[in-house]
Amino acid sequence: MTNTPPFSFLQSLASRFQPPAWVVEEGQQRLVLFLNHVLMQEKQAQDRLLRQKGRVVHAQWGVFAIDLVVTPAGLVDRTMPAEKPDLLLSVATEPPLIVVQSVLAGKPPPVTIEGDVQLAADLGWLAENLRWDAEEDLSRLIGDAPAHALADMGRRLLSGLKQFLAQGPLSSAAPVSSSVVASPAPDSAKAAA
Repeated sequence: MTNTPPFSFLQSLASRFQPPAWVVEEGQQRLVLFLNHVLMQEKQAQDRLLRQKGRVVHAQWGVFAIDLVVTPAGLVDRTMPAEKPDLLLSVATEPPLIVVQSVLAGKPPPVTIEGDVQLAADLGWLAENLRWDAEEDLSRLIGDAPAHALADMGRRLLSGLKQFLAQGPLSSAAPVSSSVVASPAPDSAKAAA
């Protein structure tokens, strides 16, 4: 009898899945809208990004990739793939279930970072400090009390999911690590010369 991990067929299906171009396009546009929505709720986040205007970030996870440029408003927008982006973020090609489990456990996913150190530091600050206030957005639609009740139910559901995954078959998987390869910012290298 072979010992195959549960849900291995989902992992193999996810690795072969190629969505149509219009789905990728629409998904990327929705992601940009969501990121800008969250950024607009924090003036300090926009100010940090404003210092990086015009910089291009290439983010990739397996076959999914997006190129983002920082706008003069301190927000992000999609851009054409650059020959050499200022920053390259690559999520390790771990099985998707392990990456999701890691994120739900409160650990950052394993990411390889290459490029501008200051841009990477600003994006790292955003990742650590910027949070979406879903309850506030929901309260605008349905009111404060129902939004609070739904958010509380969501928190309990997420807590239960975390506990389930911590005890599940993936919990014995080896811990993942992240690696960082940074190069000096082009502007700072010119200033030093």
